[in-house]
Amino acid sequence: MVAAVRAGQSLHEVARQFDVSPATVFRWVQRARGQRLDRVDWSDRPCAPRHTQRTPADIEALVLETRQTLRQDSALGFYGAAAIREELARQQVLPLPALRTINRILERHGVLDGQHRIRRPPPPPGWYLPKLAARRVELDSWDAVEGLVIKGGTDIEVFNGVSLHGGLVASWPTSPTVTAPFVVQCLVAHWRAFGLPAYAQFDNDPTFHGPHIHPDVVGRVSRLCLSLGVVPVFVPPHETGFQAAIEGYNGSWQTRVWSRFTHANLLELTHHSDRHVGALRRYRAARLEAAPRRRPFPAGWELDLQAPLRGRLVYLRRTTGSGAVQVLGHSFAVDPHWVNRLVRVEVDFKAGRLRVYQLRRREPTKQPLLAEFSHRIPDREFHE
Repeated sequence: MVAAVRAGQSLHEVARQFDVSPATVFRWVQRARGQRLDRVDWSDRPCAPRHTQRTPADIEALVLETRQTLRQDSALGFYGAAAIREELARQQVLPLPALRTINRILERHGVLDGQHRIRRPPPPPGWYLPKLAARRVELDSWDAVEGLVIKGGTDIEVFNGVSLHGGLVASWPTSPTVTAPFVVQCLVAHWRAFGLPAYAQFDNDPTFHGPHIHPDVVGRVSRLCLSLGVVPVFVPPHETGFQAAIEGYNGSWQTRVWSRFTHANLLELTHHSDRHVGALRRYRAARLEAAPRRRPFPAGWELDLQAPLRGRLVYLRRTTGSGAVQVLGHSFAVDPHWVNRLVRVEVDFKAGRLRVYQLRRREPTKQPLLAEFSHRIPDREFHE
């Protein structure tokens, strides 16, 4: 695989040839980077020792039984690892486990008085959308940075974007504010140049979502996405993690562009921003090559804001204390046993259905259907 890549084939071509994922090819190319192929260490052994010795089950059971007995009957009231070992020694148990072994047995069975926080591995990026978590499709996250002022009083905002798997970035400074028509203009230009993702993710700002004061509102940005077959995803308010990629890039842009230079005007700021964006794209070229393919932008496409709604709209939400979820200005009773928990709500415009799926970071692959509702968006003229 590495030899094929070095001969000039792309990661995707080699992945198809060897029937592996582009990420696998990228990992081995990185392993061999800067080395002759006959000198690369190709071994991929686990870091754990080959042979481990597990305490016999009967000894583990005896340790737990002894702890329970000491806890209930000991006159001293001692039932820690040292007391357990002394009691096992008195009973002439062989082999006599060490203190550290006894502590590991107690911890493994969850019977230590001082409980440690269990640090579970984080879910994969994009875990809340199964195809995205499996790296079969790409997602673009978008956000606006507000509150920037150029010396002299010019208000500045910047519209930023980054793809989840490829790390493809984009930035458009503007003055005075980022508006929905400006967002549409930027998205069209970006997607014409680089292709369409499967998902476009936003927060719940009215610029992206549309007004919240009326029910069943689908804003200009969502209509753009739907017209191109891109699924808009709106993250839950006040939740951490879902916007980590774009928030990280927002901070990076402010550090490496906004705070690093003195900008006389918007034109100069845009110049510095474009230089940084171009350099960052070149720096991430290998990662971009290994990312899922993007769909080509359709030829002859024109935005029709009055066109009937087609496709899907996704909301990530947290249920209320009664197990209801609030989307599109309506409240839907989902499950009285699933309260204050995360859900994914999929609005299917063509079918007129609203489906609610359970989400758990601890079990990211299990996303059962909780409830399904009949709901159609009224067919009315679009006004902004």
